[in-house]
Amino acid sequence: MHGCGNDYVYVNCMEKMLPQPGKISELVSHRRFGVGSDGLICICPSEKADFRMRMFNADASEGKMCGNGSRCVAKFVYDKGLTKKDTITLETLAGIKTIHMTVQNGKVTEAEVAMGKAETRTQLIPMQWDAETCINQGVTFTRPDGSTFQVQGTAVSMGNPHFVLFVDEVETAPVEEVGRIIETSPVFPEQVNVEFVQVIDANHVKFRVWERGSGETWACGTGACAVGYTVLTLGKAGKPGEFVKVEAKGGMLQVKVQPDGEIILKGPATTVFEGEMELPDNLD
Repeated sequence: MHGCGNDYVYVNCMEKMLPQPGKISELVSHRRFGVGSDGLICICPSEKADFRMRMFNADASEGKMCGNGSRCVAKFVYDKGLTKKDTITLETLAGIKTIHMTVQNGKVTEAEVAMGKAETRTQLIPMQWDAETCINQGVTFTRPDGSTFQVQGTAVSMGNPHFVLFVDEVETAPVEEVGRIIETSPVFPEQVNVEFVQVIDANHVKFRVWERGSGETWACGTGACAVGYTVLTLGKAGKPGEFVKVEAKGGMLQVKVQPDGEIILKGPATTVFEGEMELPDNLD
């Protein structure tokens, strides 16, 4: 399944959890020797919500939250008859999220996720930074050869850390080169997702994202929320309480920052194919 090209392999784990899900994620994510995906998402029972999502990146690490993934989880559980409700709660490592689904002809076509409020306190992102926040500040990073460069950016967490920076042309932005350096910089002790943003007009921005643990992906739900929050905070695009179009490489997402700070993510959820895969006896 995918949300705007941000694709994961989804597994129904309501009866039994996968063994070594991180290693399985690394296996299935390989685009030559596996299924090909940005990671693996397990749909599990929850004692706190309707369902629980565990998501794993392509490098086997476990992530805290995935906005695109949560919409696809909602589509999965509704389309598969695991729930009859068009609004569900989903337990994640970033808290419990509420998801409202749009249903057409018995299938979910898109969903809105209440993603929570943006966190900008650097200590909680976490970020090694002297000030309490890093909003549109110059941050120095070190290249592998020891030379340094400075980037003007904003650090914000949506349950996982993001660093949002602006570029003139997103299509030609050095996403891999710069994204990899920032992702692994000691400035961000738990690594970071990096968003490269181009403002198109007052209600439309484009972005590309370098995700920690996965590299460049075609979309990122929490990244879109971080972008939506940042462009509104800096007065570059959007209005409080109204959706702003946040266009990813894989398609259009919409983000709304409510007056109370709650961020709503809206976008499609698509099932591509279903199948079975044999796992090796030894996952080591």
